[in-house]
Amino acid sequence: MPPTLASLVHHSALKLTVRAGEDRLDVPVRWAHVSELADPVPYMEGGELLLITALQLDAEDPEAMHRYVKRLVGAGVVGLGFAVGVNYDHVPEALVGAARQEGLPLLEVPRRTPFLAISKAVSAAIAAEQYRAVTAGFAAQRELTRRTLTDGPEGLLGALAAQVDGWAALYDASGAVVAAAPEWAGRRAARLTADVQRLRERPAPASSVVGGGGGPENAEHTENTDRVELHSLGTSRRPRSALAVGTAAALGTAERYAVHSAIALLTLTTERSRSLHEAGLRIDAAVLRMLLAGEPDHARTVAGDLYGGLLDAPFRMIVAESGAARNRASTAAPAPGDPVTDAGGDPLGTLGALAEVAETAAARSGEAVLVVPDGERLVVLATDGGAAVAACVEHAAALEAARPAAEPRAGGDEESLVIGLSAPSGPIAAATAYKQAQQALSVARRRGRVCVEHEHVAAGSVLPLLADDAVRAFADGLLRALRDHDATGRGDLVASVRAWLSRHGQWDAAAADLGVHRHTLRYRMRRVEEILGRSLDDPDVRMELWLALKATAPE
Repeated sequence: MPPTLASLVHHSALKLTVRAGEDRLDVPVRWAHVSELADPVPYMEGGELLLITALQLDAEDPEAMHRYVKRLVGAGVVGLGFAVGVNYDHVPEALVGAARQEGLPLLEVPRRTPFLAISKAVSAAIAAEQYRAVTAGFAAQRELTRRTLTDGPEGLLGALAAQVDGWAALYDASGAVVAAAPEWAGRRAARLTADVQRLRERPAPASSVVGGGGGPENAEHTENTDRVELHSLGTSRRPRSALAVGTAAALGTAERYAVHSAIALLTLTTERSRSLHEAGLRIDAAVLRMLLAGEPDHARTVAGDLYGGLLDAPFRMIVAESGAARNRASTAAPAPGDPVTDAGGDPLGTLGALAEVAETAAARSGEAVLVVPDGERLVVLATDGGAAVAACVEHAAALEAARPAAEPRAGGDEESLVIGLSAPSGPIAAATAYKQAQQALSVARRRGRVCVEHEHVAAGSVLPLLADDAVRAFADGLLRALRDHDATGRGDLVASVRAWLSRHGQWDAAAADLGVHRHTLRYRMRRVEEILGRSLDDPDVRMELWLALKATAPE
């Protein structure tokens, strides 16, 4: 179970006391967040336990506290933790009354309990729940695989229905029910034929959630209150079959793992017209997912002797992306394992050519190589120092040399290829290698390069990496309050921060640059701290401000 306010209250080491909202302690807690802002709502996502000492609040003002608590409730905050013995010896009655009026659980945090202890308790509970879900998911995957091998699709549906505590059904291309489990689910599944047919009109992979259709004759199941997920099966653009999964509520993480495993297994068993190569691509993708999920032993078991010693020796991870893939935002992404194609559908397009280069070089040298289409990307796992890696690097160098000198570098065009290459790694750190390759890919894209190795990511300036909408949005948000202050003509705080940071906090030098007295600059810096609610003594704050200034500087 995920952490709840009740579980935190019952945590013997935290010593929390409930001051309001005793009847709402069973709500899940997504995170514990500390904020002394007078209005932390813009930084809330919902589901948080907010921890405060009321440093910037008039916690004894009933009207102020009612406004404060009401905004927290509106933002989805599930609880408020108030530390006593810091700014207030007791929880102010104004805050208690506001919490009771708005139905917000209010927890008193004793002086001896640091906020960090609460954050750790929430984090540990979330991690334990995620670990349980992942472990249960892999157990379900093994059970589904075993049932598929022994009893075929019917056995898989039975195991899946048990895993999700519901029912499952398999449809053919026409929408007719092929098999269902338990037996009573056949009639329920038949009423979804029209929904399955509509799903088939969408490019694969596709899914939808439906509800109606009635229930079986068994009185125990006559109420049509289940939630049904429909998933297309197959690797072609037109799905050949579909899977329906009915449950009483939305699927949890472990159940989601089971459904995804069932989809992969049913795809392999129902795509009888596909070639052996296509089936091999699915196995490649499954092995890659297991490696990225931190299950190298499971990956070796599934792979058998397919890849020789590739999964035991140091390898490099390559992630490649084409310009056509980046610019084709409106096109549905292919399923993992789909043949690599360019914008025109040519299987020997930009990514396809790279796949052929890697596989050809590996075949000539007797190496094993794992090549997996991953959505709009291509992932290659090859032996470190081997022919496949060298061939991919040489291929990238040839493309780089063939570029016209006047061609715009950053972003790339429809025909461009961008490659990220990880540092040498092993199976236990496959996820880290994949992240390194993604980071190198991002740097290559920003620098207008065809290929960047992770060891070279730190080369050059970091400033070009700030040319991103998300970074600019963060910078604008961080500096907005200061700019609003400056707009009123009450002092040039943004320029003052820039001068002070550029002079490494030297008051006299920064004041001279601004043409003001150092005491004026000190006053401005105090105003900056007050407006931001953060201390300039914190190096992280100074770093964020400097990057924000650089990211928003005129070009």
